[in-house]
This record gives sequence, C-alpha cells and structure tokens, in this order.
Amino acid sequence: MERRVLFASAFAGSLAPAFRINAAETPVSAGWRHFEIITRVTLLGAPGAARLWLPLAQTAYGYQVAHGLETRGNGNMAVVRDDRYGAAILRTTWDGTATQQQVQVVQTVATRDRGAIPLAPLTKAERDFWTAPLPTVPTDGIVRETADKITAGHATPRDRLRAIYDWVVDTTWRDPETAGCGTGDFKQMLESGHFGGKCADISGLMVGLARAAGFPARDVYGIRVADSRQFPSIGKSGDISKAQHCRAEVFLEDAGWFPVDPADVRKVMLESKLSIDSPEVKALRERLFGNWEMNWVGYNSGTDIDLPGAGKRTPNFVFLMYPCAFTANGQPDTLDPARFRYEITSREVTAA
Repeated sequence: MERRVLFASAFAGSLAPAFRINAAETPVSAGWRHFEIITRVTLLGAPGAARLWLPLAQTAYGYQVAHGLETRGNGNMAVVRDDRYGAAILRTTWDGTATQQQVQVVQTVATRDRGAIPLAPLTKAERDFWTAPLPTVPTDGIVRETADKITAGHATPRDRLRAIYDWVVDTTWRDPETAGCGTGDFKQMLESGHFGGKCADISGLMVGLARAAGFPARDVYGIRVADSRQFPSIGKSGDISKAQHCRAEVFLEDAGWFPVDPADVRKVMLESKLSIDSPEVKALRERLFGNWEMNWVGYNSGTDIDLPGAGKRTPNFVFLMYPCAFTANGQPDTLDPARFRYEITSREVTAA
C-alpha cells in the first residue's frame, strides 16, 4: 500500500481570492471550542497541468460542525464529494499556465468532547455498507479467525467490542520508525505477527476485527488541532503539519456510534514511557473506550476512496488524510519538499 505523507515548509506568494463558503450555523453554546485551520500548499518543479485534492473537515452528529471555508489560489477550485462516502474534498486543477501552483484554505470548525451518540438503529443498507469488506479491509480468513477467537465467550455486543479493543491495546505497539500514520495494512500485521505501527495501522486493525465480528465500524481520518488536557503527546497546536491522526468508531445498538482510540493508548505509553499497567494508562484506556477529546478534527471515513476527477487509471487511495496531487511529471514524491510542500496551522478562536 502506498503512503501519502507530506511535510511542512514555508509558503510564499500572494493569492487572489477564489470563493468563500459558510457551511453551517456556528454553535455558540457552552462546551464548544472553535478552531481556525489554515492549509497552504505549493507544487514546485512541475510546470504544466496539475491536480490537487485536500480533505475538508466534516460536520458530524453533535460533536463537530464545519461552519466556514475560504480559499485562495491560482487554479480552478471546487468543493467535490466522492461517490462512495460523500467526503468533502477541495479539488484544484491547473491548466499549465502557472509557473507555480499554490492554494491556501482557511477552515473554521467547532468541536466539543464526545462520548457515544445515541441514534436510531442503522438501516439494513447502512449496516451492510459499514460491515462490507474492502480491498484494504478484509473480513475473512485470518481476520475472521482472529475476531472469532477474541470474542469467544463474550455474550453481549458491548462485551465483545471491549474484548476486541482490549486485544488491540494489549497486542499492538507504536513503532516510531513507521513513516507518517502508517499504511493501514492490518492483514499483514496479523499474518506476520508484527504488530508495530501507528494510528492508521492500529485503528485499521480495530475496524477490521470489529467488521469481521459483525459490527458496523469505520476509521475516521483527521488531524489534531489543539493541546491535550490529558497528555502532551496526544495534542498539537500551532504548526500541525504532521499532526494527522486516525480514530475508530463502532456502532452499538444501545449506544449508536461508539468512539474508541486504541492507537492513542499506545502512543501515550511510548512517548510518556508508561507501562500498560500504570494507573495513568489504565485510566486513559478506560476513557478512550467510549470517549474522544475533541482537540482533533475529523475529515472523513473514506477508506479505499476514489478521488473525484482522478480518472479510472488512478488506483483508489487507502485514505485521504493528507493532501494528494498529480502533476505533468506524475505523482510528486510526498517526502520530497523540493517538489511538494505544505504547512497546516491551527489556532483556537472566539465564536463569531
């Protein structure tokens, strides 16, 4: 699987305004926090036609509202949605006349800490959609066998889900040598017995096992936007260019979409040098089974997403959590700042 990992760098030049969108009413009640997220992208060393896709923040239930979007750039910009998930994406195209392709996006997003969100039962179509296997989310073979072993003897859905969550926390470990957020190839983890990775790997494993056990489940790809009240390692403000983070949620009939984050348990253990049986980790482990601190903004749940306008020859992407581009010279190496550079910044603001 192919990673798409980009690094921060300076952004130069002024851009003419393209358009501005007010997407939703701004929440102003107690408990809501408001963030301004600015993304700046420059494609360098690739004259000619080019295309760029940037993930945009979603509005989700009662815990996140994307209520403003302003863009500037020297290309043709449009907000589009992919056919499968409806994920919001800013697509920019250049016809080849610009010597340097540039985009700036300002998003304003409101969040509040979330627990489980009681909802009406899923329809059969929704349940089928969120339990379906995908090219990178297989649910048969070793995945089903592992899920069956983990959940054996657990009677209730919540107990079965907790068994999967605990197994993922106990079995995986955060590998600091993994680039970016990882690839999400959890089947390879199961087959190799190497359970080191980062959030896309660990959350992907959580989602794959949950689907194999019959739960509707999905990754939520996003980015940290503020410091954490819990541990420094699971928060980031200011320059958040490398603060992408993937979480997971699983549908329970008595609780709706239920948030979990086993990857951050392992991140805290590594970066705070804490053992799995330490009081701090035990408390965090309990909290992250059913709660998210919303110092993080979710983009989408588009696993194996087809980028709108990318063309049929372009393979689908494992996830869209980073900017992605194609130029006259092909797809820029996302680890080469001389050709493809971006920076993302965030700050907390007062509600308008």
